[in-house]
Amino acid sequence: MARINLLPWRAERRKQRQKEFAAMVGASAVLAVVLAFLLVSYYNGQISGQEARNTFLREQIAQVDKQIDEIKALDEKKSKLLARKEVIEQLQANRSKMVHLFDSLVRTIPDGVVLTSVKQEGDKLTLTGRSQSSARVSDYMRMLETAGWMTKPELSIIEARDGEPGLPYSFTLTVMLANPNAPKDENGDGVPDAPAPEAAAPATTAPATPAAPATGGTAS
Repeated sequence: MARINLLPWRAERRKQRQKEFAAMVGASAVLAVVLAFLLVSYYNGQISGQEARNTFLREQIAQVDKQIDEIKALDEKKSKLLARKEVIEQLQANRSKMVHLFDSLVRTIPDGVVLTSVKQEGDKLTLTGRSQSSARVSDYMRMLETAGWMTKPELSIIEARDGEPGLPYSFTLTVMLANPNAPKDENGDGVPDAPAPEAAAPATTAPATPAAPATGGTAS
């Protein structure tokens, strides 16, 4: 005998599918929440680690900046010390230089020339005086040129004036101070040239010893 199901099976199936769908949605939601929590925790850990690294880098940068400031202060002190050293060296060099300069001034003044003033501006020396004639001034300039401690004499003014008897000419000339003992820089590269090597002494040959005269045998 055949059985006929008169129950609303379609409604029951629909309810079953709805329950399964609700379960799937709930499981998906829980899984999504878990994944979101894991992702948030992971990125929070990454952010915390990066912040820790940034803090470490900032501390290291602060230490480097402090060291740079100390190096700058040391460089400034070094520059000041080098400047003082250079000034002291210049004073030491100028002390002997002035002695040689005044000695050269005394030795180069020819007869018939008298200096009335000497003015120095750096390496430039201005000489003012009186002379018997213009030829005496020319002789004086030649002697200054060969003095060694003064170079490039240039005559600025020479004119006849009434004044001291026998010295009718007044003149003004300039010279540049020089140090003949200073290292030379012929090529102009700012570096003193190396001293020229000493010439090798010529080889000396010993005088030839005259050969002894041959002695012949006595014929018997």
